Amino acid sequence: MSKHTLSVILITKNEADRVERCLQSVAKVADEIIVLDSGSTDSTVEICHRYTYNVTSTDWPGFGKQKQRALAQASCDWVLSIDADEALDDTMAQALSNLLAQPTIKHTAYRLPWGVTLYGKTLKYGRSARSVLRLFKREGAAYTPDEVHETVIPAAGSTGTLKGFLLHYTHRDYGHGLDKAAQYAWLGAQKYHRKGKKSHGLLLALLRASWTFFHIYFLRRGFLDGSVGFIMAMTYAQVNFNKYVGLWLLEKGR
Repeated sequence: MSKHTLSVILITKNEADRVERCLQSVAKVADEIIVLDSGSTDSTVEICHRYTYNVTSTDWPGFGKQKQRALAQASCDWVLSIDADEALDDTMAQALSNLLAQPTIKHTAYRLPWGVTLYGKTLKYGRSARSVLRLFKREGAAYTPDEVHETVIPAAGSTGTLKGFLLHYTHRDYGHGLDKAAQYAWLGAQKYHRKGKKSHGLLLALLRASWTFFHIYFLRRGFLDGSVGFIMAMTYAQVNFNKYVGLWLLEKGR
């Protein structure tokens, strides 16, 4: 029997083809599911209503502020933040259930190993071989207000790692991947500009992109993921290049 309660928070927009897989993976372990939808025109909201009554339609203030809104609605002891293109695998769902059943939980936050899954392959190396902080005690936690690549600041304490994988179905297809890469690069450029970060010119943008590819493909062994690993290393390099080009252009007022 669970001794600690869990709120699952989720932000959505036009995720009808993916959100049910996400919700199915958390339905048995969640005490409440909170969805903030920013104007879906497909059946996303209808699907979410099958799993929770707590679905709110809002505007879009950016990732960080939207997730903070969802967190503010949470009422349970712990919070799991999950995206519509993600799902707990069976091992992680069971590990989470076991954790909540413990009389005392050692840490105040947990990282979830990411299992990036695209083009028919779950990647195990490169940038994908990392864990993301998504499970945390509600009290004392808050999100940064960043437009993209927001961060949750958990309550003071230690951080553990949950067993299993948080499967991340990041791209519907290659075209969708290109669209997301462009969006994240531009949002990242705007975030850096707002924070006063400097681009230091186009040559450094090229060098940053080259280093990104080398770091992901060779140092983090992305080559072991085969052709998809190469595609992902190139994608991350392109995002980094475009982000700093965008920042350079913003600095020039163009």
